[in-house]
Amino acid sequence: MQKIDLPERPEWRIRAKDVGFTFADMNGEPYWDETSAYALTLDQIEQDIEIPSNELHQMCREAVAHITGSEELMTRLDIPRAQWDFVARSWTGGEPELYGRFDLAYNGESPAKLLEYNADTPTSLYESASFQWLWLEDQQGLGALPGDSDQFNRIHEALVERFGEILDPQTEIHFTADKDNPEDFATVETLAWAAREAGMGAHFTDLSGIGLSDQGHFTDDQDRVIGTLFKLYPWEDMLRDDFARHLDASQTRFLEPAWKAILSNKGLLPVLWQMFPGHPNLLPAFFAADVADALTGGTPAPRIAQAFAAAADQLRHGHVTKPIFSREGAGVAIHESGRVTEETGDDSYSHHPMIVQALARLPEFGGFHPVMGAWVVGQDCVGLGIREDRARITHNLSRFKPHFIQG
Repeated sequence: MQKIDLPERPEWRIRAKDVGFTFADMNGEPYWDETSAYALTLDQIEQDIEIPSNELHQMCREAVAHITGSEELMTRLDIPRAQWDFVARSWTGGEPELYGRFDLAYNGESPAKLLEYNADTPTSLYESASFQWLWLEDQQGLGALPGDSDQFNRIHEALVERFGEILDPQTEIHFTADKDNPEDFATVETLAWAAREAGMGAHFTDLSGIGLSDQGHFTDDQDRVIGTLFKLYPWEDMLRDDFARHLDASQTRFLEPAWKAILSNKGLLPVLWQMFPGHPNLLPAFFAADVADALTGGTPAPRIAQAFAAAADQLRHGHVTKPIFSREGAGVAIHESGRVTEETGDDSYSHHPMIVQALARLPEFGGFHPVMGAWVVGQDCVGLGIREDRARITHNLSRFKPHFIQG
């Protein structure tokens, strides 16, 4: 894996504006950055990103089955008790998933390590699926990249196929997000584009416009009943808000399904480590309460105590604390040799239960640390998006970098 300097395309910002990429710059800084790109080999893509991501996703599905059958784990993941049956039935009933994004630490040599799974409301979809493909084609046309270079990116095609697999033709889908958030709006527009190509109808409704009919059905801002809803709104919030008690009776089909509340929860990470200890693509991870018990002479479960003892030296050298609910790096802190060496300073999620995860040392390229975003559609890894930052904690303004596969 290399980071290669490349000339920017002439007037690419005008092109971005023309195709609706309105957040290519944010807060006076570039968000999309094509002054350089990451070059990977086909073997790195297939063997180190695609195949491990497919395996990780299957492991995650096994974890969902395990967690939904355990009152202890549903409690530890802070799934509201009143919604346990609703979440569990969405899994046992086989409600299909649409997409997600694994965030991986990868240096081009060692096995990729799972940092977290953005399984419910992952953004950066438009940049990954569409704009970086336009970049590749343009750079090939300009001669900046060889004509035989490629990109790990069949995200759009896979989404079209997936909509066709999980929904009947001509299904009317409502897409909802915060209309005033351009990145969120671009995400649902990207999904709606794929749905329309699959033959479905697609309607956008702002989150604030969704209501409830006298019959208990969710309705859009024109009082139309919502039969199928993709919502860019986290399940951890949705299961707790004023509409939560109506979710089950509404008969709405939700994308993502309610069981994604488990995969988007960082409590998934210690459960995965318990189920698959020592897996090459996992980092040792524990619930913070178990770590506290182990350090103070408490009594965590023997299996957990044994796993913690085996990982203690690695955790002591470096670990990360994360709230089980957080977005864009909020509430994350890096601990090294007994002190906090980096943190976001955002405590908006710090009241939630915490996990402890061994530190994966991100590679450094020109002062920036990349995180690989492996896109999963259905149950297959189908593309890659890369974010980088000078900090080691990726956040909402971290830059998006295009990539290509060397021919």
